[in-house]
Amino acid sequence: MLNSCEVMAVLPAKDLKRARDFYRDVLGLEPTEENEAGLTYRTAQGSAFFLYETDNAGSAKNTSISWTTDNLEKEMGELRGRGVVFAEYDFPGLKTENGIAELDGERSAWFTDSEGNIHALGEHA
Repeated sequence: MLNSCEVMAVLPAKDLKRARDFYRDVLGLEPTEENEAGLTYRTAQGSAFFLYETDNAGSAKNTSISWTTDNLEKEMGELRGRGVVFAEYDFPGLKTENGIAELDGERSAWFTDSEGNIHALGEHA
């Protein structure tokens, strides 16, 4: 039943204008649709997420959205050049070096957007 449905991530923003500026200026994304409820972004690969305004933004302590790339260092370098700071973690089972963790054949890095949402950037080995 649900396997034939489109899935869309939903991200909160405390300040939708600030978030829109971040997604445009830092991540290089423009909304493909906008209405009173918020902004929809679609990637060339067919993925999508919806950004809407709410006071609850930034309260989640987990990864909200994950991006997959075939060149993690290149993407991280470009994002760092635009001001993104990647998180450093040192927990049992998760340790980053220069922002990158190696987990079960995948390399990942995490950063937060202007609204406190945690994003992951991953590369399959």
